Amino acid sequence: VQLVESGGGLVQSGGSLTLSCAASGFTFRYYGMSWFRQAPGKERELVATITGAGDRTNYGDSVKGRFTISRDNAKNTVYLQMNSLKPEDTAVYYCMGLGVWGQGTQVTVSS
Repeated sequence: VQLVESGGGLVQSGGSLTLSCAASGFTFRYYGMSWFRQAPGKERELVATITGAGDRTNYGDSVKGRFTISRDNAKNTVYLQMNSLKPEDTAVYYCMGLGVWGQGTQVTVSS
């Protein structure tokens, strides 16, 4: 099982980014996927989850209405569309599925 995130970077406050997580080594469509994030000195927090079929999603309170999780089961990829970014969204973002974590991708939002 392998998860590889991409799409992080530096963006100004109010901007947008889309993260991707490419999965391999398991039957992707059978499993829910999640995005987490961890800011310096803080605990890792859940950002969003999506079911295997992509028909149900859940979001952390701090990102509701701004972030959207989605998936393309044909491409074995889960996405996180992040809009209206704030400096407090600065963190390393991790993809998680089947109990396995990706390596993380840094998102930095400047004020």
